[in-house]
Amino acid sequence: MFNLSFPFLILTLISISGINFNRINQPPTERSLAIMAYYVPEKEYQPEKLPLDQLTHIIFSFSKVIDGEMGFSNEEAGEKLQMLVDQKQNHPQLKVMLACGGWGAGGFSDMSVTAEGRSKFVQSTIRMIEQYQLDGIDMDWEYPALDYAGIDAREEDTQNFTLLMKELREEMDKLDRPQTLTFASAGWKYYYEKIELNKVMKYADYMNVMTYDQVGASLPYTGHHTALGTIDDADVRDQPIYDYYQQRNAAAKEQGREAYEIHSVKSIVAYCLEQGVDPQQIVIGGAFYGRAW
Repeated sequence: MFNLSFPFLILTLISISGINFNRINQPPTERSLAIMAYYVPEKEYQPEKLPLDQLTHIIFSFSKVIDGEMGFSNEEAGEKLQMLVDQKQNHPQLKVMLACGGWGAGGFSDMSVTAEGRSKFVQSTIRMIEQYQLDGIDMDWEYPALDYAGIDAREEDTQNFTLLMKELREEMDKLDRPQTLTFASAGWKYYYEKIELNKVMKYADYMNVMTYDQVGASLPYTGHHTALGTIDDADVRDQPIYDYYQQRNAAAKEQGREAYEIHSVKSIVAYCLEQGVDPQQIVIGGAFYGRAW
């Protein structure tokens, strides 16, 4: 399977409610819709050509956890981030944020397991915010208490993720300008068994739900990987994929897990709302890339 990525925006995230999305940093009359974009700078980097006037937030991706601190794995990243921040001169409405993590990015579990480790990371984060005059941070830990990407994971990650978000929020609120704190959350239910969702949402402005890659390398069949509408069993009963889903459900039952569902934006947003998440804090993702088999 190949990832057919545009060199421009990885994905755009749009808030699902039209009322005062930034509950902490913005007055109700200033903005009614949050439109964010994760952005990985391409080789021929020209941030002045990005449609920044169409965004409220752009999330530069990615920094990493390096020796327990937030940092860049290559020297060019910092220079490119500064070039993006400089675009605020022409787009004063824009909030420039920095994402930490991404698929396969480890270090989170070991960093967050002690109070000292979390403090070291949080202080390095504050230094990054100050150095580049950032407007916020996005935590892209994929995933607490789950080693799907081959990263370090432990059961204590569930509570430690909450503590990390709390300590980030507290230190970011001490800065002299408003800060946005978000985290990337999965588009499937099992992830939410591994985090303390409602506790985390006390400290986050938004949860950026990764409603993409819903069909990928783990499935033997094609499908829309960033589907909006719910797809029920009845919709695929006459398709080859139906038998595959039945097999996965049987395996899930043996493992004591919930039945596997075909993923979609509608189903995971409904689930998050059922868990008590404020719709003003939910941001859904739409991919600007395709998948091929």
